Amino acid sequence: MPRFPADPDLAEALTAAACRLHETSSPDSTLDTAVRLAVDLMPGADHAGISVMERDNRRQTLACTDEVVRAAEDRHPLAGKQPYWHRLWTTPMVTVQDSEDGEEEGGADALSELGLRSVLSLRLRADRRRLTVLTAYARKPRAFDEAALRVGRLFTAHVGIALDSATVRQQLTEAMHTRDLIGQATGILMERMDIDAAGAFDSLVRASQRENVKLRDLARRIVDAHTKP
Repeated sequence: MPRFPADPDLAEALTAAACRLHETSSPDSTLDTAVRLAVDLMPGADHAGISVMERDNRRQTLACTDEVVRAAEDRHPLAGKQPYWHRLWTTPMVTVQDSEDGEEEGGADALSELGLRSVLSLRLRADRRRLTVLTAYARKPRAFDEAALRVGRLFTAHVGIALDSATVRQQLTEAMHTRDLIGQATGILMERMDIDAAGAFDSLVRASQRENVKLRDLARRIVDAHTKP
């Protein structure tokens, strides 16, 4: 994928990025597109990843441009040391200026072993239990200047909106699929048990409760069994 020009018009570049993000078909594809765009759009970025962070500092990578990002995010600081990303609970953005600087916070020294010298982490989502974070990595120290911070803040806002939109679309699609499954299962029970729609649906609900199985899963089981040759 071609990089943005060295000095793009920021509004046009962000508009192009937003269009790419909103063309994605699922939350997973939104995340994959976002990390690629982050490298193209954010000055100084060589790699990028999106991860979920827990209160106990556990971290799970959701999307990344390459395996060096996954390796960086799988590494944890020594016991008793808070990682540099822990500050994201109280601030929307964290930077590591130089991972070889002994004064940097926990976890920064592990980055230099991977050839990563500077980091820019920005919050995408936050609640009491977890954070979703976009992180850009650079092979040079002090790679992220004020321009990169500005672009990063604007870009993460677009990513957050696109991710929310993709999540809603996926939920609506799943809801429609579930409704269709339940409708098919109800029809099968009506024919099999010679009862009306209300009775068939009530039977389905009772079976779901009795077997402690989600309604859609029970409906899928009935439909699959009915369609088997």
